[in-house]
Amino acid sequence: MKDFVNVYDNTISAAERAANVPVEVKASILIEALPYIRSLSGRTVVVKYGGNAMINADLRSSIMDDLTLLKLIGLNPVVVHGGGPAINEMLGKLNIKSEFVNGLRVTTQETMDVVQMVLAGKINTDIVAGLNQKGAQAIGLSGIDVSILKCTRLAEDDSGAPIDIGFVGKVEEVNTTLLQQLISDQYIPVICPIGTDGKGQSYNINADTAAAEIAAALKAEKLIVLTDVPGVTCKAEDGSQKILHVLLEEEIPGLIESGVISGGMIPKVQGCVDTLRRGVNRAHIIDGRIPHCLLLEIFTHEGIGTMIMRERRPYHPGERI
Repeated sequence: MKDFVNVYDNTISAAERAANVPVEVKASILIEALPYIRSLSGRTVVVKYGGNAMINADLRSSIMDDLTLLKLIGLNPVVVHGGGPAINEMLGKLNIKSEFVNGLRVTTQETMDVVQMVLAGKINTDIVAGLNQKGAQAIGLSGIDVSILKCTRLAEDDSGAPIDIGFVGKVEEVNTTLLQQLISDQYIPVICPIGTDGKGQSYNINADTAAAEIAAALKAEKLIVLTDVPGVTCKAEDGSQKILHVLLEEEIPGLIESGVISGGMIPKVQGCVDTLRRGVNRAHIIDGRIPHCLLLEIFTHEGIGTMIMRERRPYHPGERI
Protein backbone atom coordinates (compact mmCIF):
# COMPACT_ATOMS: atom_id res chain seq x y z
CA MET A 1 0.00 0.00 0.00
CA LYS A 2 2.83 2.41 0.81
CA ASP A 3 4.29 1.88 -2.67
CA PHE A 4 0.87 2.74 -4.04
CA VAL A 5 0.71 6.00 -2.07
CA ASN A 6 4.24 7.00 -2.96
CA VAL A 7 3.58 6.99 -6.70
CA TYR A 8 0.90 9.65 -6.27
CA ASP A 9 3.25 12.59 -6.69
CA ASN A 10 1.23 15.56 -7.89
CA THR A 11 4.16 16.76 -9.99
CA ILE A 12 3.63 14.00 -12.56
CA SER A 13 0.68 13.02 -14.69
CA ALA A 14 -1.77 10.23 -13.95
CA ALA A 15 -0.43 8.24 -16.88
CA GLU A 16 3.13 8.54 -15.58
CA ARG A 17 2.01 7.54 -12.11
CA ALA A 18 0.29 4.44 -13.43
CA ALA A 19 3.33 3.52 -15.50
CA ASN A 20 5.54 3.72 -12.41
CA VAL A 21 3.55 1.11 -10.48
CA PRO A 22 4.92 -2.43 -10.97
CA VAL A 23 2.40 -4.89 -12.34
CA GLU A 24 2.68 -7.13 -9.28
CA VAL A 25 1.87 -4.16 -7.01
CA LYS A 26 -1.24 -3.37 -9.05
CA ALA A 27 -2.38 -6.97 -8.75
CA SER A 28 -1.72 -7.13 -5.01
CA ILE A 29 -3.74 -3.96 -4.47
CA LEU A 30 -6.74 -5.47 -6.24
CA ILE A 31 -6.45 -8.72 -4.29
CA GLU A 32 -6.15 -6.82 -1.00
CA ALA A 33 -9.33 -4.91 -1.83
CA LEU A 34 -11.40 -7.99 -2.72
CA PRO A 35 -12.47 -9.10 0.79
CA TYR A 36 -13.39 -5.52 1.71
CA ILE A 37 -15.53 -5.21 -1.41
CA ARG A 38 -17.24 -8.47 -0.52
CA SER A 39 -17.82 -7.41 3.10
CA LEU A 40 -19.10 -3.91 2.28
CA SER A 41 -21.30 -4.64 -0.72
CA GLY A 42 -24.71 -3.09 -0.18
CA ARG A 43 -23.57 -1.06 2.84
CA THR A 44 -24.00 2.73 3.14
CA VAL A 45 -20.98 5.00 3.52
CA VAL A 46 -21.53 8.67 4.42
CA VAL A 47 -18.69 10.94 3.27
CA LYS A 48 -18.26 14.44 4.64
CA TYR A 49 -16.56 16.26 1.75
CA GLY A 50 -14.69 19.51 2.25
CA GLY A 51 -11.28 21.13 2.69
CA ASN A 52 -8.57 21.03 0.03
CA ALA A 53 -10.20 17.99 -1.55
CA MET A 54 -12.95 20.36 -2.65
CA ILE A 55 -10.73 23.27 -3.71
CA ASN A 56 -7.91 21.54 -5.61
CA ALA A 57 -9.03 20.43 -9.09
CA ASP A 58 -6.92 17.25 -9.18
CA LEU A 59 -8.02 16.17 -5.72
CA ARG A 60 -11.63 16.98 -6.58
CA SER A 61 -11.41 14.75 -9.64
CA SER A 62 -9.90 11.88 -7.62
CA ILE A 63 -12.72 12.09 -5.06
CA MET A 64 -15.29 11.95 -7.85
CA ASP A 65 -13.50 8.87 -9.22
CA ASP A 66 -13.50 7.21 -5.80
CA LEU A 67 -17.18 7.88 -5.11
CA THR A 68 -18.19 6.65 -8.56
CA LEU A 69 -16.16 3.47 -8.14
CA LEU A 70 -17.65 2.83 -4.69
CA LYS A 71 -21.12 2.91 -6.21
CA LEU A 72 -20.20 0.76 -9.19
CA ILE A 73 -18.73 -2.02 -7.02
CA GLY A 74 -21.78 -2.20 -4.77
CA LEU A 75 -21.33 0.28 -1.91
CA ASN A 76 -23.80 3.12 -1.35
CA PRO A 77 -22.01 6.45 -0.87
CA VAL A 78 -23.91 9.46 0.46
CA VAL A 79 -22.10 12.80 0.23
CA VAL A 80 -22.54 15.69 2.66
CA HIS A 81 -20.48 18.72 1.69
CA GLY A 82 -19.31 21.95 3.22
CA GLY A 83 -18.23 25.12 1.47
CA GLY A 84 -16.82 27.58 4.00
CA PRO A 85 -14.12 29.14 1.79
CA ALA A 86 -16.57 29.76 -1.06
CA ILE A 87 -19.06 31.32 1.36
CA ASN A 88 -16.33 33.57 2.78
CA GLU A 89 -15.37 34.63 -0.72
CA MET A 90 -18.92 35.53 -1.69
CA LEU A 91 -19.56 37.36 1.57
CA GLY A 92 -16.39 39.36 0.95
CA LYS A 93 -17.55 40.33 -2.52
CA LEU A 94 -20.83 41.54 -1.02
CA ASN A 95 -19.05 43.39 1.82
CA ILE A 96 -20.74 41.23 4.45
CA LYS A 97 -18.62 40.54 7.51
CA SER A 98 -17.72 36.95 8.39
CA GLU A 99 -17.80 36.18 12.09
CA PHE A 100 -17.36 32.91 13.96
CA VAL A 101 -18.11 31.77 17.51
CA ASN A 102 -16.70 28.42 18.70
CA GLY A 103 -16.01 27.53 15.06
CA LEU A 104 -19.60 28.19 13.96
CA ARG A 105 -20.52 30.94 11.51
CA VAL A 106 -22.66 33.74 12.92
CA THR A 107 -25.56 33.64 10.45
CA THR A 108 -27.81 36.64 10.02
CA GLN A 109 -30.68 36.43 7.55
CA GLU A 110 -28.50 38.26 5.02
CA THR A 111 -25.71 35.75 5.58
CA MET A 112 -28.17 32.86 5.41
CA ASP A 113 -29.28 33.97 1.95
CA VAL A 114 -25.65 33.88 0.77
CA VAL A 115 -24.99 30.51 2.44
CA GLN A 116 -27.99 29.00 0.70
CA MET A 117 -27.04 30.51 -2.65
CA VAL A 118 -23.44 29.25 -2.50
CA LEU A 119 -24.06 25.79 -1.03
CA ALA A 120 -27.24 24.82 -2.88
CA GLY A 121 -26.84 26.93 -6.00
CA LYS A 122 -23.15 26.52 -6.79
CA ILE A 123 -21.20 23.91 -4.82
CA ASN A 124 -23.88 21.22 -4.75
CA THR A 125 -24.52 21.41 -8.47
CA ASP A 126 -20.78 21.37 -9.21
CA ILE A 127 -20.32 18.16 -7.22
CA VAL A 128 -23.29 16.53 -8.92
CA ALA A 129 -21.95 17.53 -12.33
CA GLY A 130 -18.52 16.14 -11.46
CA LEU A 131 -19.95 12.80 -10.40
CA ASN A 132 -22.21 12.52 -13.42
CA GLN A 133 -19.24 13.28 -15.67
CA LYS A 134 -17.46 10.26 -14.16
CA GLY A 135 -20.40 8.01 -15.00
CA ALA A 136 -22.26 8.05 -11.68
CA GLN A 137 -25.92 8.94 -11.24
CA ALA A 138 -25.81 11.70 -8.66
CA ILE A 139 -28.65 13.89 -7.49
CA GLY A 140 -28.32 17.13 -5.54
CA LEU A 141 -30.35 17.85 -2.43
CA SER A 142 -30.42 20.26 0.46
CA GLY A 143 -31.59 19.42 3.92
CA ILE A 144 -34.69 21.46 3.14
CA ASP A 145 -35.90 18.98 0.50
CA VAL A 146 -38.73 16.90 2.03
CA SER A 147 -37.40 18.16 5.39
CA ILE A 148 -34.38 15.87 5.30
CA LEU A 149 -32.83 17.96 8.08
CA LYS A 150 -35.46 19.22 10.52
CA CYS A 151 -33.96 21.89 12.74
CA THR A 152 -34.47 24.23 15.60
CA ARG A 153 -32.36 27.28 16.24
CA LEU A 154 -29.14 26.47 18.10
CA ALA A 155 -29.54 28.00 21.54
CA GLU A 156 -26.74 26.39 23.58
CA ASP A 157 -23.05 25.71 23.02
CA ASP A 158 -21.37 22.36 23.76
CA SER A 159 -21.12 23.23 27.46
CA GLY A 160 -24.81 24.10 27.73
CA ALA A 161 -24.25 27.84 27.96
CA PRO A 162 -26.76 30.09 26.12
CA ILE A 163 -25.62 31.18 22.66
CA ASP A 164 -27.11 33.41 19.98
CA ILE A 165 -25.38 33.15 16.62
CA GLY A 166 -28.35 33.69 14.36
CA PHE A 167 -29.82 31.15 11.99
CA VAL A 168 -27.56 28.24 12.89
CA GLY A 169 -29.47 25.00 13.13
CA LYS A 170 -29.53 22.15 15.60
CA VAL A 171 -30.69 18.96 13.89
CA GLU A 172 -33.71 17.47 15.64
CA GLU A 173 -34.69 14.82 13.11
CA VAL A 174 -33.43 13.33 9.83
CA ASN A 175 -36.04 12.19 7.31
CA THR A 176 -34.34 9.29 5.54
CA THR A 177 -37.24 8.19 3.33
CA LEU A 178 -36.09 9.93 0.16
CA LEU A 179 -32.44 9.10 0.81
CA GLN A 180 -33.22 5.40 1.16
CA GLN A 181 -35.24 5.46 -2.04
CA LEU A 182 -32.45 7.19 -3.98
CA ILE A 183 -29.86 4.77 -2.63
CA SER A 184 -31.93 1.77 -3.68
CA ASP A 185 -32.44 3.34 -7.12
CA GLN A 186 -28.64 3.49 -7.58
CA TYR A 187 -28.28 7.25 -7.15
CA ILE A 188 -25.59 9.00 -5.12
CA PRO A 189 -27.32 11.63 -2.94
CA VAL A 190 -25.28 14.83 -2.57
CA ILE A 191 -26.56 16.90 0.34
CA CYS A 192 -25.78 20.48 1.34
CA PRO A 193 -26.13 21.17 5.08
CA ILE A 194 -29.08 23.53 5.15
CA GLY A 195 -32.09 22.61 7.26
CA THR A 196 -35.51 24.00 7.99
CA ASP A 197 -37.94 24.28 10.87
CA GLY A 198 -41.70 23.82 10.85
CA LYS A 199 -42.22 27.45 9.86
CA GLY A 200 -40.13 27.38 6.69
CA GLN A 201 -37.09 29.18 8.11
CA SER A 202 -33.76 28.00 6.69
CA TYR A 203 -30.81 27.24 8.95
CA ASN A 204 -27.09 26.89 8.37
CA ILE A 205 -25.78 23.60 9.81
CA ASN A 206 -22.16 22.68 10.43
CA ALA A 207 -21.26 20.14 7.72
CA ASP A 208 -19.52 17.75 10.14
CA THR A 209 -22.62 17.77 12.33
CA ALA A 210 -24.96 17.23 9.37
CA ALA A 211 -22.89 14.31 8.09
CA ALA A 212 -22.82 12.68 11.52
CA GLU A 213 -26.59 13.06 11.96
CA ILE A 214 -27.30 11.62 8.52
CA ALA A 215 -24.91 8.71 9.07
CA ALA A 216 -26.55 7.88 12.39
CA ALA A 217 -30.07 8.11 10.95
CA LEU A 218 -29.17 5.86 8.02
CA LYS A 219 -27.35 3.42 10.34
CA ALA A 220 -24.46 3.72 7.92
CA GLU A 221 -21.64 1.22 7.95
CA LYS A 222 -19.11 4.07 7.85
CA LEU A 223 -18.83 7.79 8.40
CA ILE A 224 -15.76 9.17 6.64
CA VAL A 225 -14.67 12.74 7.38
CA LEU A 226 -12.24 14.31 4.90
CA THR A 227 -9.88 16.78 6.56
CA ASP A 228 -6.66 18.63 5.81
CA VAL A 229 -4.67 16.65 8.41
CA PRO A 230 -3.42 13.04 8.34
CA GLY A 231 -5.75 11.91 11.13
CA VAL A 232 -5.05 11.47 14.84
CA THR A 233 -1.29 11.47 15.31
CA CYS A 234 1.17 10.98 18.17
CA LYS A 235 4.92 11.35 18.56
CA ALA A 236 6.95 8.27 17.71
CA GLU A 237 10.17 7.25 19.49
CA ASP A 238 12.29 8.92 16.79
CA GLY A 239 10.43 12.21 17.30
CA SER A 240 8.36 11.98 14.13
CA GLN A 241 4.57 12.07 14.04
CA LYS A 242 2.88 8.74 13.39
CA ILE A 243 -0.76 8.16 12.53
CA LEU A 244 -2.87 6.19 14.97
CA HIS A 245 -4.64 4.05 12.39
CA VAL A 246 -7.10 2.36 14.77
CA LEU A 247 -8.66 3.81 17.91
CA LEU A 248 -11.17 2.21 20.22
CA GLU A 249 -13.79 4.34 21.92
CA GLU A 250 -12.44 3.40 25.36
CA GLU A 251 -9.00 4.81 24.47
CA ILE A 252 -10.19 8.28 23.52
CA PRO A 253 -10.70 9.92 26.96
CA GLY A 254 -7.11 9.10 27.90
CA LEU A 255 -5.76 10.45 24.62
CA ILE A 256 -7.65 13.70 25.15
CA GLU A 257 -6.40 13.98 28.72
CA SER A 258 -2.79 13.38 27.62
CA GLY A 259 -3.03 15.95 24.82
CA VAL A 260 -2.58 13.49 21.95
CA ILE A 261 -6.04 14.51 20.77
CA SER A 262 -6.32 18.28 21.11
CA GLY A 263 -7.70 21.45 19.56
CA GLY A 264 -10.02 21.08 16.60
CA MET A 265 -9.48 17.31 16.53
CA ILE A 266 -11.41 16.88 19.80
CA PRO A 267 -14.88 17.73 18.41
CA LYS A 268 -14.20 15.67 15.26
CA VAL A 269 -13.30 12.61 17.32
CA GLN A 270 -16.16 13.14 19.77
CA GLY A 271 -18.58 13.49 16.86
CA CYS A 272 -17.31 10.21 15.44
CA VAL A 273 -17.80 8.48 18.79
CA ASP A 274 -21.34 9.82 19.01
CA THR A 275 -22.20 8.23 15.65
CA LEU A 276 -20.76 4.90 16.81
CA ARG A 277 -23.00 4.98 19.86
CA ARG A 278 -25.96 5.59 17.57
CA GLY A 279 -25.38 2.64 15.26
CA VAL A 280 -22.60 3.52 12.81
CA ASN A 281 -20.07 0.67 12.73
CA ARG A 282 -16.87 2.59 11.95
CA ALA A 283 -15.90 6.25 11.69
CA HIS A 284 -12.84 7.51 9.84
CA ILE A 285 -10.89 10.78 9.87
CA ILE A 286 -8.67 10.88 6.79
CA ASP A 287 -6.48 13.25 4.83
CA GLY A 288 -8.39 14.50 1.81
CA ARG A 289 -5.15 15.91 0.37
CA ILE A 290 -4.05 12.40 -0.62
CA PRO A 291 -5.32 11.42 -4.07
CA HIS A 292 -7.80 8.54 -3.95
CA CYS A 293 -7.90 8.77 -0.17
CA LEU A 294 -11.29 7.02 0.04
CA LEU A 295 -10.10 3.91 -1.80
CA LEU A 296 -6.88 3.75 0.20
CA GLU A 297 -8.71 4.02 3.52
CA ILE A 298 -11.55 1.62 2.76
CA PHE A 299 -9.81 -1.10 0.75
CA THR A 300 -6.31 -1.48 2.25
CA HIS A 301 -5.28 -3.19 5.48
CA GLU A 302 -3.41 -0.25 6.99
CA GLY A 303 -5.44 2.60 5.52
CA ILE A 304 -4.18 6.17 5.46
CA GLY A 305 -6.00 7.87 8.35
CA THR A 306 -7.59 7.11 11.70
CA MET A 307 -10.41 4.58 12.04
CA ILE A 308 -12.49 4.76 15.24
CA MET A 309 -14.56 1.82 16.43
CA ARG A 310 -16.25 0.62 19.61
CA GLU A 311 -14.59 -2.81 19.53
CA ARG A 312 -12.28 -4.75 17.26
CA ARG A 313 -14.53 -6.61 14.86
CA PRO A 314 -12.67 -7.39 11.63
CA TYR A 315 -14.53 -7.62 8.34
CA HIS A 316 -12.56 -10.70 7.36
CA PRO A 317 -9.80 -12.92 8.84
CA GLY A 318 -7.01 -11.05 7.05
CA GLU A 319 -7.94 -7.59 8.31
CA ARG A 320 -5.28 -6.31 10.71
CA ILE A 321 -7.02 -4.20 13.35
